[in-house]
Amino acid sequence: MPTFPTLARRALANPVQRHNLQHATHTIRAKRAEVVHEVADWEALRLDGAATKDQALDHLADYLVQLEANLTRAGATVHWARDADEACRIAVDLVRATGTDEVVKVKSMATQEIELNEALERAGIDAWETDLAELIVQLADDRPSHILVPAIHRNRSEIREIFLREMGKVGRSAPTDLTDRPEELAEAARRHLREKFLRARVAVSGANFAIADTGSLVVLESEGNGRMCLTLPETLISVVGIEKVLPSWDDLGTFLQLLPRSSTGERMNPYTSTWTGVTPGDGPQDVHVILLDNGRTHVLQDPLGRQALRCIRCSACLNVCPVYERTGGHAYGSVYPGPIGAVLTPQLRGTTSPIDRSLPFASSLCGACFEVCPVRIDIPRMLVDLRTKVVDEHRGGLPGPESAAMSAASWIFGDAKRLAATQQGVTAAARLLRGRRTLGRLPWPASTWSEARDVPAPPRETFRQWWSRTHDDGGEA
Repeated sequence: MPTFPTLARRALANPVQRHNLQHATHTIRAKRAEVVHEVADWEALRLDGAATKDQALDHLADYLVQLEANLTRAGATVHWARDADEACRIAVDLVRATGTDEVVKVKSMATQEIELNEALERAGIDAWETDLAELIVQLADDRPSHILVPAIHRNRSEIREIFLREMGKVGRSAPTDLTDRPEELAEAARRHLREKFLRARVAVSGANFAIADTGSLVVLESEGNGRMCLTLPETLISVVGIEKVLPSWDDLGTFLQLLPRSSTGERMNPYTSTWTGVTPGDGPQDVHVILLDNGRTHVLQDPLGRQALRCIRCSACLNVCPVYERTGGHAYGSVYPGPIGAVLTPQLRGTTSPIDRSLPFASSLCGACFEVCPVRIDIPRMLVDLRTKVVDEHRGGLPGPESAAMSAASWIFGDAKRLAATQQGVTAAARLLRGRRTLGRLPWPASTWSEARDVPAPPRETFRQWWSRTHDDGGEA
């Protein structure tokens, strides 16, 4: 996959997408700011959320054993998956055992991370996304571009065309007189999904939280599709990252205040579903939980990087990020886009590929992501740390352009006479710019640096020259 700068350049060339992203992110973050300001002790909630997640991560092995015991006691079957392949294999085998060839799905970042839909498709099993935005992405054969709103890069007119063109191929068609009014689009999706809900025998979900001391799983959502998936089918398979564990039921209260406000700008989610194993005669009677590692224990070993495992997938950092707002999620080449993706993905996947090596540099380091993070993940500090690791891992051999430039700068700044001579050359060149305020596009290889920056033109006089001209002793500064 190309690097982030390459993918970002393609996104910047799409004015419709840029408009969609700008409108959506500004709307969501304005709603968030309004409801957050209502909470007098918001910072105390953030501190409590961060401390609770750190407590869970510090004793993760103990809480996972406790979670497994309580899930098993409640009638669920627990499976452990070291990586994506193992998790997919377990899920596919469980679906095959039911004799069905389709599943309905609750929106889940973990199942996207392991590419479960693709694994099910290879096994001849249809996986139907039931979240409205995920449905749009699936029908369009697209990829999600946002944690909370996967189809944020699409506008209403595009969604209408997707529904008219694609719905009939996989189920109930959209009405031929469908307009782009939100209520009509939602009704078309509702009718299309209803038949899938009513016939599905198996559902697949993720979980926002897994409560160790009760064995309960929790899903927060806004449309009711999750409630349908969690109650109607006979079999329920939940893929849960091991970092989703909370120590106790009492801890949940903090996160039920932090997550809705940070994600959808609501005081509480319309649907908060909790289930604890099997309830005889009510809901799925065959409940499975796949506890997923897939690189998380590797992240846990890093004293700073482990902060990323606090993430509750609210997407607040995406909505305030100036880089994400302009490029969208596809440029990150991962199911986790934006600032959190820039620190989480390279740790989960490593930095062997060009896209993963480039992600820590996909930031202006403005710090807005830390300010809005409900669990106080210090993303800017982690980005700098990851940049250092990327550079250190790839030292040796022929230096790249950036490394050569830094070596030259080190040589120049290492001697006062060399620095003075360089400054005189720069000011002489500045006089040729004839009053221009910026350098504009520089010739190659500097063009790769200047094409994305309006670099101010250097002054016609250095500080050293000014000092010599304005002080009688003529001494150098």
